[in-house]
Amino acid sequence: MPRVADHDQRRAQIARAFQRLLAAEGFAAVSFSRVAAEAGISVGLIQHYFAGKDVLLHFAYEDASRRLSERVRVRVRDGEAARLPIAEVLLDSLVELLPLDPERDVEYRVRQGLQAQASHHPGLADVARRAGRDLLGYVSAVVEDGIERGEVEPGVDPVLAARTILATVQGLADQVALSGVDAFPARDVLWPVIGMVFGGSR
Repeated sequence: MPRVADHDQRRAQIARAFQRLLAAEGFAAVSFSRVAAEAGISVGLIQHYFAGKDVLLHFAYEDASRRLSERVRVRVRDGEAARLPIAEVLLDSLVELLPLDPERDVEYRVRQGLQAQASHHPGLADVARRAGRDLLGYVSAVVEDGIERGEVEPGVDPVLAARTILATVQGLADQVALSGVDAFPARDVLWPVIGMVFGGSR
């Protein structure tokens, strides 16, 4: 009988195949047969783990989010160890949301796929809203930390500041996806918005 770890690995294998196809062709073009061929397994095995494409999209999104969260944790840990200003740590962590390499491009397109399907499926909408709240909470907490450390003016509204920063991140991610990684220096676009909240110093 397969071990639990084997089931986890199999789900991840299926999810990564689905992510690659979703990034390349879009949600509507992806079928279980295409995922099976990409993953090198049978359609029946996919159906054993996932009841439908929406369920697989949900899992694929959470799988991509886990990888993103781990990279952000590493960025924060390394930034704190180097005693970087909070603004620089935030910049480094938010850059992970931009499709600047193949891995992050796939994650970006998985997020876009989830958001596109969320309007038709309440369950996926709940996932998208929770993800949005979590990200907003993270950036708001960083701004609050900046206020406590004197790096942000006391009168700044953390939630409003976080929404402004995240709106820029989302728009910038879209621009990178449309224009290409080499079209402009993404960090230089994002920094002024963070700098307005954190006093503009690096």
